[in-house]
Amino acid sequence: MPLLRTIALTSSASAQAYNRDVSEPTTTAGMPRESLLSLFRDFERYRNDIAIIQKRGYRRETWTYRKLGDAARACALSLKEHGVRTDDRVLLWAPNCAEWLTVFWGCLLLGAVVVPMDDGANAEFVSRVTRDAGIKLVVASRDKQSGEQRAFEPTMEVIDIDELAGTSLSRGQQGKLASRLTKECPDYEAFSDVPITRTHIAQILFTSGTTSEPRGVVLTHGNFLANLQPVEAGIDSYRKYERWFHPLRFVTLVPLSHVFGQFMALFVPPLLGAGVVFESSSNPAEIMRFLKRERATALVAVPRMVEALRNGIERELVAHGRQEWLARKFKAAEGKKFLRRAWIFRSIHRRLGWKFWAIISGGAALAPRDEEFFARIGYAVVQGYGMTETASLISLNHPFRVAAGTIGKVLPGREFRLAEDREILVRGENVSAGYWEAGALRQTQNAGWLHTGDIGELDSEGNLRFRGRKKNVMVTPAGLNIYPEDLEAALRKQPGVRDCVVVPIERKGNAEPCAVLLFDADALASADEAITEESQKARSERIASVVIENANRTLAEYQHINTWVVWEEPDFPRTPTGKPRLSIISAHISEYLKGMDDPGDPSRVSDRSPSSDEGLDQLVRRFAPNFARPSANGAALESHLGLTSLDRVELMSALEEKYHVELDETTFSNAQSVADIQRLLKQPAAQRAQYSYPRWAQTWPIRLARLVVYYALVWPSTLLLAHPKIIGRENVRSQRGALLVVSNHVTRRADIGLILAALPRRYRDNLTTAMGGETLHNMRQPPRDWIFFKRWSYRLGYWLVTALFNVFPLPQRSGFRESFQFAGESADRGYSILVFPEGEVTRDGIIAPFQEGIGLLARNLALPILPMRLDGVWQMKSEHRRLAKPGEITVRIGAAVTFSAGTDPGSIARQLQTLVEAL
Repeated sequence: MPLLRTIALTSSASAQAYNRDVSEPTTTAGMPRESLLSLFRDFERYRNDIAIIQKRGYRRETWTYRKLGDAARACALSLKEHGVRTDDRVLLWAPNCAEWLTVFWGCLLLGAVVVPMDDGANAEFVSRVTRDAGIKLVVASRDKQSGEQRAFEPTMEVIDIDELAGTSLSRGQQGKLASRLTKECPDYEAFSDVPITRTHIAQILFTSGTTSEPRGVVLTHGNFLANLQPVEAGIDSYRKYERWFHPLRFVTLVPLSHVFGQFMALFVPPLLGAGVVFESSSNPAEIMRFLKRERATALVAVPRMVEALRNGIERELVAHGRQEWLARKFKAAEGKKFLRRAWIFRSIHRRLGWKFWAIISGGAALAPRDEEFFARIGYAVVQGYGMTETASLISLNHPFRVAAGTIGKVLPGREFRLAEDREILVRGENVSAGYWEAGALRQTQNAGWLHTGDIGELDSEGNLRFRGRKKNVMVTPAGLNIYPEDLEAALRKQPGVRDCVVVPIERKGNAEPCAVLLFDADALASADEAITEESQKARSERIASVVIENANRTLAEYQHINTWVVWEEPDFPRTPTGKPRLSIISAHISEYLKGMDDPGDPSRVSDRSPSSDEGLDQLVRRFAPNFARPSANGAALESHLGLTSLDRVELMSALEEKYHVELDETTFSNAQSVADIQRLLKQPAAQRAQYSYPRWAQTWPIRLARLVVYYALVWPSTLLLAHPKIIGRENVRSQRGALLVVSNHVTRRADIGLILAALPRRYRDNLTTAMGGETLHNMRQPPRDWIFFKRWSYRLGYWLVTALFNVFPLPQRSGFRESFQFAGESADRGYSILVFPEGEVTRDGIIAPFQEGIGLLARNLALPILPMRLDGVWQMKSEHRRLAKPGEITVRIGAAVTFSAGTDPGSIARQLQTLVEAL
């Protein structure tokens, strides 16, 4: 809440509070900020607070501000050893992660210039940027350094980001490095060759085009500080309140290669001691779970992700039959105060977490319906306007006095005006000094105005309203301007329209608007009753004609849309920040309409819709190398996928990330072709997995009760009845931290008890076991046709086995992704994980092949793996004995092993089976 009030203050406080020279911003200590490196003072101030939270496979990893600062200093020292000096340019190409921040700050400490690349950038474009920018060193994630992603000349030095950030160092190496830093570089100012000032270049951000030559926006330390100053001035007034809400958590979905993502992840959090939470998933259901689990304060996202989150909330409510409740409450909340709205929708706030109060959107204009939705259900919606050339910010909306449809008031410290054609012009220290072109800096006039290329207008309250891009404006034969954004806004208000774009098409020497519609799958499904005899394509075209007709009623006559098409792919091609790629869409539309006598005739438009399955095919081929798409006769989509169970898991996750949906694992397991996948992507949102994950079994009261029962009953019984012989216990004594324990599986009754007895107490007391998900589900929810006492005994058995042995479900057929995530959560809480990789108990005493899922789990948990084997149990089981003969049962423990991050899961499974068999 203090953060929201702080941001609000930057757009509404009196001029006296900010009328100080922009060239002399002050820190909380009253000293001027000479560069971004002064933020390191805040690192020390919040040294023990969490700075970064990220997922590492299925694990959760945290970095404190002290760890981040030390890692950045170590990175600067390493860069220096690789020959990087002040003003040298370093290309940074990796996904959002703590290591990215480490390298960025390390470069700034050294005075080097960062050239960030989007993680999904084209290799050819990266190669051209590398040559044009005169890159001295490349820092990239491992997948960018070989194969098709390789974009660098053999002579270019490329360093793995994990290696440079020091995350791959052993504890001993880290200790030596810390001692060296203390001795050689005690202060952050000791790294660069010259003092770093506000005029020093911090980074060069290149546009992500594929045909034109690269042009980089040059941003200095002063550009960013000019935007930080108003925010920091507001924070100082509210620091005494902020401590009651600490710690603050910003969950960011924006790439760090984007200036908005950098501003909210690198520069604002140190002012508050806030933590940045990197979430890689774009699955709305997963984001909702993540917000609650991390107790997030705010979500930093581009409009596309805000829209996906709204869709996710609505779909979840529809799936539970609460759409009428939503409509009723939504109407009741109109005009109510902020806290009252939050109380009306308290069930949604409970779902997302009580600490979550704000959505900070940037990178593009937020759709009015998304802004209205979240504001109405009781969230503060902070929307700003800016561009790369202005280091992110020009204007910012007030979160508690939002003027609907505007992008707020212009921030202090910059000049602003509208040109005669209403183009937005701005100048000030936040404006970039120039562009990097053809290997050199081309400076712009500091005193001149930056022409943003955006059309805007001011209302009577001084709020800025975005009207669209100047180059996209269409002029009618009568000389009237048509803004695509106005038409898109009218279309988005129509039921069933998930997204749309309006592109110009040439018609009789003039440009006319053509609407490209992307429908919501739920809306198409709801129309089934009325038009069941029509094809899917005809159905969507019929709905499209109604949408266009209704939208035209709200538009002026000269704005009417006469040409439209339905986009048949699950989504538009998009930029890394979620904006539709208009050039690609326009090219598809132009090709599609070519040769039509009257492209405005709906009957001609409905003949076919522009669609390209290359994106989906390429995704399938990543996980099904043998998949080949036939080119003849239209049966191409029915080509068999030939996926393994492991491939299906990874393909499903990739589809969810690309199309922002949640797929049902059971249904997806039956998909045999690309056509099946396309149908699944168009279906309504999937239901959550049917399995229950007993987090309650790891609470301290249950854990205490479990230990009492175990040591009073289970442990003595195991020693008396089995008196097992333990071999190899020395292999586990030296281990520290959680382990992944794998063993052969002989009997459901005895195996867990024998393994518990063989492990040292520190692991015995903190072990969670994977059990067949289908078995546990049947115990928890037995068939209704069973007699009462049988059902009661099964349910009692479920609660007892869950509480006494801390088991969780691991399904054999589908639904095991969430099981793997639960295993990661348990490991984060200090629990070791016991898994029987065969999946089922042996039927003949011989170890069955290990399932490939254990490889995927092992790779993503990144825990030492302890192999174990039970001998002699099969003999007892086959003879139906409960009492073992002396020396009959042996529990063998092997040496713990680890695998590198890139190891194939199938290979891990085979190697683990070999290790267990060899014990």
